[in-house]
Amino acid sequence: MGKNKEVLIVGAGLGSLASALRLSYSGYKVKIIEKQSIAGGRLNVIKQDGFTFDVGPSFFSMSYEFVELFKSIGEPIPFELNELNPLYTVNIAGSNRVFQIYKDLDRLAEEFKGIENDLESKIRKYLKGAKEIFHDTEYKVVKKNFDSILGFILSMATVPMKHLPKLFRTFWQELERHFESEEVKIIFSLVAFFLGATPFNTPSVYNLLNYTELEHDGYWNVKGGMYKIVEGILGLLDKKGVEIIYNTEITSVSHRNGELTSLQDSNGYEYKADVYIVNADAAWFRGKFLKRAKYTEEKLDKMEWTLAPFTIYLGVNGKIPGIHHHNYFLGDNFRDYADTIFRSTVAPKKPYYYVNVASKSNPECAPEGCENLFILCPVPDLRIKPNWNDGEELVNEILDDLSERVKFDIKNNILTKVVYTPEKWRDMFNLYKGSGLGLAHGLNQIGAFRPSNKDEELNNLYYVGASTTPGTGLPIVVIGSKLIHERIIHEHPTI
Repeated sequence: MGKNKEVLIVGAGLGSLASALRLSYSGYKVKIIEKQSIAGGRLNVIKQDGFTFDVGPSFFSMSYEFVELFKSIGEPIPFELNELNPLYTVNIAGSNRVFQIYKDLDRLAEEFKGIENDLESKIRKYLKGAKEIFHDTEYKVVKKNFDSILGFILSMATVPMKHLPKLFRTFWQELERHFESEEVKIIFSLVAFFLGATPFNTPSVYNLLNYTELEHDGYWNVKGGMYKIVEGILGLLDKKGVEIIYNTEITSVSHRNGELTSLQDSNGYEYKADVYIVNADAAWFRGKFLKRAKYTEEKLDKMEWTLAPFTIYLGVNGKIPGIHHHNYFLGDNFRDYADTIFRSTVAPKKPYYYVNVASKSNPECAPEGCENLFILCPVPDLRIKPNWNDGEELVNEILDDLSERVKFDIKNNILTKVVYTPEKWRDMFNLYKGSGLGLAHGLNQIGAFRPSNKDEELNNLYYVGASTTPGTGLPIVVIGSKLIHERIIHEHPTI
């Protein structure tokens, strides 16, 4: 009688956890090695002085991908999904209006009364095109494994030709074709900006993201905080006997005859398995550990990377009336700001930032009478700005601006505070040069042009996570776990 095949996974981010779920329920013996003391990767948690903070993602779209994950293993979803309504609010400097962004297009049109005439019919027309792109590419580009660039091109060739012009327009140019007011164009382009790119250099096909947020599925979070996703999955993995080894960093690998043979940690301990999955950045790992010429630091630096996160976690005494659960705070110079943010070697002045106040929906995240604030400011990665000794200046700039806008003295009511600079993000999660969401999604970095989820030389090595296929974002990484599961059960069937 043979034994079940063993799978060793490096990193315990969401891609790993979802892969471990699928494989352990398919009969594989799974072990995970994690550098940190807890699982989750960027989907992590800080608990300090009675406050609980989501470290990274605070909401997501395409919630049905989580539903599919648990349905595929025959288990009920182990956490409670909570749909956001409104989706988020937007504060633009110089405007006395706070825009509430609703999925209900009637209510959304009311928000822009006097700013954009006939918004409802305009947005329906705009979303119709975005919807078509989403559904015409979903199974041909996103939910598909590619073994060659030719195969990818042939699959792309089956996408209706009517979408071709959008490849040559930017996101912003597409918005200009449909809307007149600067406010509407800025707000609808935030979905690109806070994913680490700008609408002025992102292809217009990504307006499909507006469809996912406004019509298709909306935005969701999890009752009790986003880390409930991780806790729920860990409970199921424990049930299947999946071992997670914490506080252990892989420092070298061995391979021969076209197969990975072992991994070594910083103490010299060796780990062996039949199949290996890497949840570290797929491009960085190939360069650092496999010494691939295509992924040297020089070549990695020339690739397009998403912006780095600069994050602030605050426990604040008192309730802040002028703020909602999900908020964007923008300046009055969007185009100039977006054009310079990738190239700036200093911390941004008058920064644009996102504020999540989970205690508005999840009171258990903060002591009674208090709020927990998670602030995210996208900044240049460490290729552009390698030193963040001036990080506290950016913290002060943001807190002064936020206090003024919400009419609440935040600084003098801080009970607890944590700051993660891009250097901290790099060191904690091995993010290349601190890039928050890995490789960007330009047309030369999608599908088969992205680092593959199967190693090109080692037959038993696979990748999952933001910088491999299909791309970045919680539901997309869950799809990625399904794609490598399909590969592994076909190429390395268990006994």
